[in-house]
Amino acid sequence: MTSTLRPADATEAVKRPGRWLALSVLVLAVLLVAVDATVLGLATPYISEDLRPSGTQLLWIGDVYSFVIAGLLVSMGSLGDRIGRKRILLCGATAFGALSVLNAYATTPELMILARALLGVAGATLMPATLALIRNIFHDARERSLAVGVWGATASAGTAVGPITGGFLLEHFWWGSVFLINLPVMAVLVLVGIRTLPESRNPRPGPWDLSSVLLSLTGMIALVYAVKEAATHGLGPTPLAAGLLGAAALYGFVHRQLTMPMPLLDMRLFRRRGFSGAVLADLLTVLGMSGLVFFLSQYLQLVQGRRPLEAGLAELPAAVGAVAAGLVAGRAARRLTVRTVVSGGLAAVGIALAVLTMLGRSTGYPVLGAALLVVGVGAGFSFTVTADVILSSVPRDQAGAASAVSETAYELGAALGIALLGSIVTGVYRGFEGPAGTPAEAHESLGAATQAAARMAPHQAEALLDAARTSFVHGLHLASAAGAVILLTASAVSWFLLRHQELETSG
Repeated sequence: MTSTLRPADATEAVKRPGRWLALSVLVLAVLLVAVDATVLGLATPYISEDLRPSGTQLLWIGDVYSFVIAGLLVSMGSLGDRIGRKRILLCGATAFGALSVLNAYATTPELMILARALLGVAGATLMPATLALIRNIFHDARERSLAVGVWGATASAGTAVGPITGGFLLEHFWWGSVFLINLPVMAVLVLVGIRTLPESRNPRPGPWDLSSVLLSLTGMIALVYAVKEAATHGLGPTPLAAGLLGAAALYGFVHRQLTMPMPLLDMRLFRRRGFSGAVLADLLTVLGMSGLVFFLSQYLQLVQGRRPLEAGLAELPAAVGAVAAGLVAGRAARRLTVRTVVSGGLAAVGIALAVLTMLGRSTGYPVLGAALLVVGVGAGFSFTVTADVILSSVPRDQAGAASAVSETAYELGAALGIALLGSIVTGVYRGFEGPAGTPAEAHESLGAATQAAARMAPHQAEALLDAARTSFVHGLHLASAAGAVILLTASAVSWFLLRHQELETSG
């Protein structure tokens, strides 16, 4: 591939002092989002006990953040290209911290869902801005690969920091404290970022089209809602109507982008096979993994009886594997090939998910830990290389919009994964047969069954928990099997679409 910069610009950029300090600020933003996403799963049993959400409300608490962020990422990435990526990053980080307080002090399931949705609005400003700034700070291809690796490794480290820190807080404080840990990170990010981050924007941005924003938001939310409802309740009038609305809105969005002289998103980017292949690989990967991630903390705590901190530490191998793989992924992709690294990583994740279909209620930790390590390594290789491919495929002026497409695929995959695979777990779980006197709410979630058992006679409580845990694990088996099929499919698709794709070797 050819460079989008003049040689003099590239040399000047490489020698620019402070670029690695600027990167440290960007990875703080990534850490902010990653920690927030992981602590929610760990806190779910406590939220269930305190707010008493229904099974449907619990899924909404888990995925409404992804719904909103998926709908707004492209718009926010394009907005950053227009008003300045540094400006939107710092404003978004400030809002993210403030809304974390609202999440921490939510008193009803409805307020919690609203708080998570608003957090999604703020979160939509962060991830595209961080990747776009990396594209504009690091013009040397090898340095950029390392920077992207550090970026990805930090996101993975956040998946470890979140559960461990969250587990410690949950053992000593109330569940809202897990959201308040965002505040010091946000404060450092803003104060240091003001001084170290360079501003960058598209010099010929065109107007920020509100109609395109509304079409994108409506289309994404309606489409994901339709999938979620169809997976939970079957294909009825409501999900069908929502699906048609979402498809029509997204069609309108694409049509409008193709006819506008200065669109929010240049649809011609998708004509590049490397760009399209990397985006599709990210979407399928997250879709296949997210259901497992959402329910794994519940399995460790409510099925195996681990304390929150112990459950957080149990998930550590995935983060360790992802960090290690992310730091060497660029070098591996240049020595081998892009498609070998991406497809191989996804195949490894698929095989590890297949192994998890053999989990039992008393499965020893070595099996689970080894599987999680493989998941982390495979995902670390794949996500880092696909991010590098996406950034390398576009001019610097379009970095925000391109980064937003990458993150949209990630968040849309997360929302669809929780909706589809999460609905498999929930649907199977609800069918368990408890002892006489089992209250209806025990069928809503495993957390609700644990609370109900505490109010029953010992022999009834034991029978209820035995049936509920067995049913939950069976649902987890089916979700893991579905995830394995999706990941192996993603591996095959990546092998085809990323053919002849190479990472840049010079600035």
